[in-house]
Amino acid sequence: MTKPFWIGIVVGVMLLPFGAFLFIASGSMPVATRGNPLPFERQIAQFALRAAIGNAAQIPSPISADEPNLLAGAQTYRQNCAVCHGVMGGKASAIAQGMFPPPPALFKEKGVTDDEVGETFWKVKNGIRLTGMPGFESTLTDAEMWQVSLLLLKAHELPASVNAELTAQFKPVH
Repeated sequence: MTKPFWIGIVVGVMLLPFGAFLFIASGSMPVATRGNPLPFERQIAQFALRAAIGNAAQIPSPISADEPNLLAGAQTYRQNCAVCHGVMGGKASAIAQGMFPPPPALFKEKGVTDDEVGETFWKVKNGIRLTGMPGFESTLTDAEMWQVSLLLLKAHELPASVNAELTAQFKPVH
């Protein structure tokens, strides 16, 4: 291979980060919540999230999915999660409507009932960067995070008392 060929390769490799810099510096990168996602943004984010969660998804809950834990989970959910993810039978809040990506409605269709409880716990504890999903590690106890995670796992088979808590008129925390 000749010297001009290698120079072409080096110049080509250098143009890629320079082009990315120009794209970002020119304001073309979508940063507003109404902006369209970049090509492959969703796929890359999902790949990175799955890799970060890793084996934590397989961790079983140390507490049981009994009625008292599910009811406690429903109360914690309403105080900390409902503003973005909604409640049973409710419509999306103004906050949720303005987020990108939009937060999933966790009590519609399958929600996260098909996710491993350890995966949901990891997301509640650590949050998900650049999505608006906060991490609750410093504000909720492990027991509260497991209760919410079990609530979401069992969303389609909840006791009547838990359903009543989730469908009651939203009561803001003072």
